[in-house]
Amino acid sequence: MTDDEIDAFFKDMDSNGDGFVEYSELEAKLKKVHEELAPNPERHHLNHPDRRDVEKGGEVDELHEFMRKIMPGCSQRLSKEEFHARVSTWQVPSQRQTGAQEQQKEENEVVKRWPMTTRIRALWAVYNHNVFFLTLVVAFILGISLWQLLIYALSGEARAALGWGVIVAKGSAGAIYPIFIFMLLSMSRHLQTFVRRSRTISRIIDWDHAQVFHIYICIAGLFFASLHAIGHLSGSFVFASRTSPEAQRAIGSYLGVQTPRSYVAYVRSLPGWSGVVSIGLFWIISGLSVPYIRKNYFELFQLGHLLMFPLLGLLCAHGTAQLLQYPMFGFFLCVPILFVLLERSWRLLRSFRSQPAIAKRLDKSTVLISAKRRDDKDWNFSAGQYCLVQVPAISRFQWHPFTISGVHGKVLQVHIKADGDWTNKLHELVSSSEGRELRVGIDGPFGAPAQAFYDYDYSLIIGSGIGVTPFSAIINDLEDQLLDADDRDPWAARRRSSTVVKHPNPSRRVDFHWVVKDKSDLLWFSDLLNRIIDNDASLARRGDLDLNIHTHITTKRNNISTHVFRYVLDSYRTEKAPYSALTGLKQPSHFGRPDFAAILNDHMDQLLEVGIRDKKIGVFFCGVPVVGEIISNQCHENTVRGRQLKVNLEYEFNMEVFG
Repeated sequence: MTDDEIDAFFKDMDSNGDGFVEYSELEAKLKKVHEELAPNPERHHLNHPDRRDVEKGGEVDELHEFMRKIMPGCSQRLSKEEFHARVSTWQVPSQRQTGAQEQQKEENEVVKRWPMTTRIRALWAVYNHNVFFLTLVVAFILGISLWQLLIYALSGEARAALGWGVIVAKGSAGAIYPIFIFMLLSMSRHLQTFVRRSRTISRIIDWDHAQVFHIYICIAGLFFASLHAIGHLSGSFVFASRTSPEAQRAIGSYLGVQTPRSYVAYVRSLPGWSGVVSIGLFWIISGLSVPYIRKNYFELFQLGHLLMFPLLGLLCAHGTAQLLQYPMFGFFLCVPILFVLLERSWRLLRSFRSQPAIAKRLDKSTVLISAKRRDDKDWNFSAGQYCLVQVPAISRFQWHPFTISGVHGKVLQVHIKADGDWTNKLHELVSSSEGRELRVGIDGPFGAPAQAFYDYDYSLIIGSGIGVTPFSAIINDLEDQLLDADDRDPWAARRRSSTVVKHPNPSRRVDFHWVVKDKSDLLWFSDLLNRIIDNDASLARRGDLDLNIHTHITTKRNNISTHVFRYVLDSYRTEKAPYSALTGLKQPSHFGRPDFAAILNDHMDQLLEVGIRDKKIGVFFCGVPVVGEIISNQCHENTVRGRQLKVNLEYEFNMEVFG
C-alpha cells in the first residue's frame, strides 16, 4: 500500500480520533471482517471441514493468535508512527489498479520505432498460417468466380441474348459454389474433431475459429447470392423478355426456348421461382442468426437453421432445367451436404436416446450435471473437449455446447452457468443443492482449443468465472495420469502430433490463472485445486511438472480496512486448517483485476532466466471475448519480442469459442 493508503487505514481504525489505535480495535475489526468475508459453503462444495467449524471447535482463539503473530510485541495503544511501521511489513497491495495501460503504451511505442521490414517479418512469423489458409480460400472463390464470369463475358451470343445481367449472375454463382462448401464444412463438429487429430492440418486450418469463419463466409455467400438475384431479376430476365425481333432471335438462338416469353414467365420457370424462394430463405436464416436472437431466442435461431435443408434442395434443383449450362451445384455440395445430414440425423436420434443424469445447484448461478452412459461403458473423452447438451424436460430441439468439466469412468460432468433463457429454465428446474434426477441428451465430445493442451510442454491457461471448466478437466486428467500407478506420461499419450518425446519425463510447466468476481466462486473447485497443490511438490521433485496456480478475485472493496484485512485473512493459515480463511484454497489469492500483459511478460522473463530459448507456449483462455483480445494481443507482442531477442519463444493463443 502507499503511505496515503496506510494513513487512511489508520484514520479508519482510530474511531475516537485521539491519534492512537487500540489493539483491541484492530482485533475486533479483524474478527468482524472475517465474519463478513469468510465463506459459508454448502456441504457439497467442500470435502475438508468448514473453516468456521475448525475455529469454533478449538480451545484457542485462532484469530487472536494470528493477530499476535502479525503484530508482535505491540503495546495496547499504537501511535501513528508505530502503526505505519507495523502495517507496512504486511506488504498489502494497493487498492489502485495501475500499470497495465502505461505498460501497453510503452510497448506500442517500442514497436513503432522498429523498421518496417522488422515489423513485417515479425507479423509474418505470428500470422503466416492464418494468412496461408485464408489466401487459399479467397483464391478458390475468386478462381471459380472468374472462370464462370469469363465464360459469359467472352460469349457474344450470351451478351446479345441476356445482356450484362448474365455476366454478373454467373460470376456470382461461381463464387457461391465454393462458399457453400466452406459454409457447410464449417458447421460439421464431427469433421472438426476428426481433423484436429492432425496437428499439421490444424496449424493450417484454424478450427478454433470455425464459428467466426462460418459467420463471415455466410455474409459473403449472402452478398453473392443477392448479387446473383439482381443480375437475373434486373438484367438477364429483362433482356430476355424484350419484344424486338432482333432480341427474340438472339434469345431463341441462345437458349433454344419458345419466344416471345414475358418477364413473369421467366420468374415462374423452375430456375426463376426456385431462385426467388432460395434467396428469401437465405435472408430469413441470416435474419434469425443475428446475435440478439441467437442469445435471447436460441430455439428460434436453431429452428431457423433447419430452413437450410429446403434451401439446399432448391439450390440443387435450381439449375436442372439446363438453360445456360449443365447443373454443377449438386456435384460441388454432395459431400458437404452428406456430412451435415448424417450429423444432424445422428443428433436427432440422440435426442430420443437420453442418458440418466443427476443435476444439482452449486451456487446461485451454477448447475452441475453428472450424466452416466446408458450402455455402462466409459466415456471416450480427451481433456479440453466439449459436448452438446439437451434436456428434454425443457426442449427436445435445443442443443447447447458446454465444456466437459471432467470424466470419472462412466460419469461425465458439465458445469452450466445461468446466463440466458435455456440455462435459466434449467436453473429453475433444479431447485435443490441435493440433486435432482433427470434425462439429458449428450452429443459429442467434440474438439476444442483446450484439447491442444498436451501439444505444448509449456502452457499458460486462464479461466474467467465459469470459463474455468475446460481447464478443470485438464487438471483432473493431469492428476489421474501423473499419479497413476503405471507412471504414464500424459503428454506422450495425449498429444495429437506424432512428435517423438525424447525423454520419458521431460521438464514441463503449467501456469494456471483463475479469475473470479467473488471468493465464493472459488468453492466448487477448491478441493481439486488443493489436491493438485498437495501433489505439486512430489511432481516437481520427480521432474514431471512445474505447476503454478494463481487465483484472482476482482471484486474491489471500497473500505480501506476491509481491503487490508481481506488480504491479511487470505494469508491466514493454521495447523488444523491449512487453507485460506476466505477462499478455502491452500495457496494465497491475488486481489484486483489481473494485469495480463505483466503476467505474460513475467512468464517470458522467467523462461529466459532459466535458459529456455526454443519453445512453443500454449496460452489457453475461456471467458469474456474482450479479455481474450487483450491476451491475444499480448501473445503476439511476446512472440514479436522473442524474434527481436533472436530467441524462438512463440506464444500461441487458443480461445474457447462455441457455436
